[in-house]
Amino acid sequence: MQQSAFLPHQALAQLFDVLQRDGYTVVGPTAEQGAILYRQLDSVDQLPVGLVDHQAPGRYRLEQQAHGRYFDWVGTAQGLKPWLFTPEQPLMVAREVEGGLRFESVHENVPPTAVIGVRGCDLAALALQDKHFLQGEYPDPHYSTRREQLLLIAVNCHRSAATCFCVSTGDGPEVTGGADMVLDELDQGFWVRATSPRGSALLARLPTRPLPGWHKRRSKTLRKRARVQQRALPSRDLRTPLYQARDDETLWQSVADRCLTCGNCAAVCPTCFCSRVDEESPLDGGQSTQVRRWDTCFNDEHSYLVGHVVRKSAVHKYRQWLTHKLAIWHDQYDRSGCTGCGRCITWCPVGIDIVEEVQRLCTEVKAQEPHE
Repeated sequence: MQQSAFLPHQALAQLFDVLQRDGYTVVGPTAEQGAILYRQLDSVDQLPVGLVDHQAPGRYRLEQQAHGRYFDWVGTAQGLKPWLFTPEQPLMVAREVEGGLRFESVHENVPPTAVIGVRGCDLAALALQDKHFLQGEYPDPHYSTRREQLLLIAVNCHRSAATCFCVSTGDGPEVTGGADMVLDELDQGFWVRATSPRGSALLARLPTRPLPGWHKRRSKTLRKRARVQQRALPSRDLRTPLYQARDDETLWQSVADRCLTCGNCAAVCPTCFCSRVDEESPLDGGQSTQVRRWDTCFNDEHSYLVGHVVRKSAVHKYRQWLTHKLAIWHDQYDRSGCTGCGRCITWCPVGIDIVEEVQRLCTEVKAQEPHE
């Protein structure tokens, strides 16, 4: 069931008011440290009005423009991942008691959270995170608690960055599912669609009015946005060429010569889920806390096994990251682990372009195939 209407720009503050009266913590985009980031917001005035982002391999900058749009930027520096699969998560506490140890799971009081400004590529990433953390044999209770408290207000992309390739992965620029409400921003306001019962209840409390004929204009606009993207992966299923390239280290040397193994790509990726568990104890040794922290396959410790680092070189680390994300995920989750957001391209310090690397690998693998 979908309902739609027009919401004037000046009424966006009432959306904040309704959410806050209902007890939601409002999270949305804001400009901070020269980038658009998701942060907890108290007011609509904290949204990045008039800002657009310019992205290229290894480059990012914001530009102030005269228009009054709130969502003319393409993507936040990080997606939804930090709000669900948190960078640091206490899991269990072991306390010394008389006669032994007592083990206690860590339970959190997570408030209802409404996120405004989510894009199609990030909703696709959220669906993949759900598969990993919720739909396996052992669902993650910490992720589950945050996920159950989440209300999502998405925005269709008005423009694409030079690093975007979500059309080739099938994950944008249009929001096709996963949100409670979807906004299309116009010069005077928003065309709003409620796509869930919670979204319908929220829409009914806002000062909206009908907007006849917008769905026809919207379809034409979205098709135009999709044609703008210049980057594209050669296929949505890259298992064959990547598995063929797996044992030929010379095919990976070109990217390894440039890769710093810093892990920026994994940190900003909305689907990467590698982690480690550390033990933390106070000086008196009376208790010990297990803490899960984000990790990456670019770290030596990540592949440390029985006194040996399995993946030491940049060749092995980058090969692991790319092959797992674009090939092995098909075997695990029935699709690629990439949603085409382009963050790994923008935030790579040396501007490594995942699309260019995949295209090069596919070309070189094909060139090595025997010709009949």
